[in-house]
Amino acid sequence: MRDQKYSLNDLLQRFFMKEIDESSLRAKHHSLIFIFDGLDECRLNLDFQNNKNLWDATKATSVDILLTNLIKGNLLPSAHIWMTSRPAAANQIPPECVSRITEIRGFGNPQKEEYFRKRITDQSLANKTIAHLKSSRSLYIMCHIPVFCWISATVLEGILREAEGAAIPKTLTQMYTHFLIQMCIRKEKYTDTTCVDKEMIFKLGQLAFRQLVRGNLIFYEEDLSDCGIDVKDAVLYSGVCTQIFREESELSCGKGKVFCFVHLSIQEHLAALYVYISFIEGDRAVLNQWIPKNPVVMSPCSSICDLHKSAVDKTLQSRNGELDLFLRFLLGLSQESNQSLLQILLPEISVCDSWSMKETIEYIKIRIRMNPPPEKYINLFYCLNELNDFSLEEEIQNFQSTGRLSKTKLSSLQWSALVFVLLTSERELSVFDLRKYSLDNANECLRRMLPVVMASRTAELRNCNLSDNSFPAIASALDSKSSNLTELKLSGNTLHGSGIKILSEGFKSSHCKLEILELSDCNIAADDCIMLASALNSNPSFLRELDLSFNLLGDSGIKLLSGALRNPCCKLKKLKLFGCELTMKSCEAMSAALKNNSSLTELDLSKNALQDSGVKLLSYGLKNPRCTIRNLSLKDCRLTDIGCHWLCTALKSNPSHLCELCLDRNTLRNIGVRTISDFLKEPYCKLEKLSLSYCNVSEEGCVALASALTLNPAHLKELWLTGNKPGACGRSQLSALQEHKDYRLEKLQL
Repeated sequence: MRDQKYSLNDLLQRFFMKEIDESSLRAKHHSLIFIFDGLDECRLNLDFQNNKNLWDATKATSVDILLTNLIKGNLLPSAHIWMTSRPAAANQIPPECVSRITEIRGFGNPQKEEYFRKRITDQSLANKTIAHLKSSRSLYIMCHIPVFCWISATVLEGILREAEGAAIPKTLTQMYTHFLIQMCIRKEKYTDTTCVDKEMIFKLGQLAFRQLVRGNLIFYEEDLSDCGIDVKDAVLYSGVCTQIFREESELSCGKGKVFCFVHLSIQEHLAALYVYISFIEGDRAVLNQWIPKNPVVMSPCSSICDLHKSAVDKTLQSRNGELDLFLRFLLGLSQESNQSLLQILLPEISVCDSWSMKETIEYIKIRIRMNPPPEKYINLFYCLNELNDFSLEEEIQNFQSTGRLSKTKLSSLQWSALVFVLLTSERELSVFDLRKYSLDNANECLRRMLPVVMASRTAELRNCNLSDNSFPAIASALDSKSSNLTELKLSGNTLHGSGIKILSEGFKSSHCKLEILELSDCNIAADDCIMLASALNSNPSFLRELDLSFNLLGDSGIKLLSGALRNPCCKLKKLKLFGCELTMKSCEAMSAALKNNSSLTELDLSKNALQDSGVKLLSYGLKNPRCTIRNLSLKDCRLTDIGCHWLCTALKSNPSHLCELCLDRNTLRNIGVRTISDFLKEPYCKLEKLSLSYCNVSEEGCVALASALTLNPAHLKELWLTGNKPGACGRSQLSALQEHKDYRLEKLQL
């Protein structure tokens, strides 16, 4: 197909083997959907940047150009396209061509156990299997992949049925090697052979390796022939040993039979086995296509350690981690325990010396010290696990258990080990608290621990004295597809200027999933609100809570932010603007936002000089039917009884939502409280919590409150009157309400 030319119409006819009317492709009453399963298995270039544009479905061209134009919407723009792919291949598609991404994450911990209990009917064996896998973190983490669960169940069920004391696989390599042995033994049983077909294993390994380095997951007949595999033998092998190698259904427009390994990890294991055996047997030619410029490895005198070093270097150079598992298998196969297993299949295989393994371990640690990207060094720690070296992890765990972690100056190697330990811990990473890990250099700690930050739900970074150097790291975490971060607490750090600018780029990202953002006391000024508002407008659908208290936003800053709040896509529910130097002018902007934002349910404007005139403007928004404020705080806003009048007038017009009202430290006096009492009397008032502390209220006002509550006793649960003078009569009447069973008043603070 790659070398032939088709029109889109011809290509569809070739697949469906029937005449397709060109007009039916364009008919509006028809809905077309194309399903491309396995983009990562496609051998076409899919060069979106350089391929020619094509709009004519009847014009013949290469299949590569047809596909890119179909995906871009040039051909059949009304058609729907559904593609499945591994992430690396999916990244080829331009973002503007993608409307929705669905990630299949595999099994969570409960699903892992559920699988084994269903797969293994003997529940005693199922429990033993689960317990063993949990004892090895690297194995249990791999169980999120359903195919690995199947492999593990197949291997462990067979081993655990045998007598006590049988060697149980503890590493990834051991598990896959046991699986290969079991499948080969099963093949012997069904084909009446008396020995394992070493030649076929070797040829399959050669096929696996050649196609792995080319990035291919499916193979054609010529690929098999290149490795000396007869197609008839391959068909027989795929029929008998379907759990390793299988024949796919023939494509009507393809090149005949198509083959693949059951899973990429099986291909990677066989590829590593092939490279290992070839090297041990002195065949260096196999490595020529992979590491041709390494004379040390190509030398007949080279050791297994030389191979390991080159494989480590090559894997670190790979762009998308496509050699990560291959490297783990290659290193694991060099372990004596795995060589003993291999001798069941290949009795003549020789054993590596332990000194080479020590040298390999030290080299891996050197590469970790060189600070490769986190995903690279995390795989190197898994490699150390395969080599049975846990020294770095044990050192970090000792720091943790003795409480010395935050006081210890860690080396780069120890930082990497700490990240690995936390990411592979049994405990779920819900909160990352920076102060737990460093008391002296929070900026370096944050940079080093970024993978842990991204794996956590909450990042607790308050009062850490972060500098501008830290903000690009935080922004990159927000911009990462794999980030789990939904809550970011940065209060008490200076963000003014470049800090807020850098972070805003992260907030804008379509990958940002933040729901709660705390930026109180961050020295944010009015001009910073330009970038913050732009970020909120760019990605308005996630953020639910925003705290900007104790920043010098001023009226101009709030005017900018209110524009973002008026965005119909804005889903913000909670906004705190405590002590932001706001005046009456801010209330006009907030009122406009309340008229347009039905999501906002909690608003705190405390400690701002809004005055009565400001509350009058705010009331226009509060009375609007679209306003759904449930919790309103106007503490210490320089209000008087006049402000109470405007507020209560608005609440009477739109009374069904407000549940909590705080007016502490305003000079309301008795006349203001009487206005509030009139509102409380109304049957439509649903207020549950009212706070009027330090409001210059005397006995008269308290009696008015008590009287109002007798008329509408069903809602108010909390009443705060601290710092007032209720008098004997007011105290008595209010206390009686709290004690009476017909009233809901549960908490009374006098």
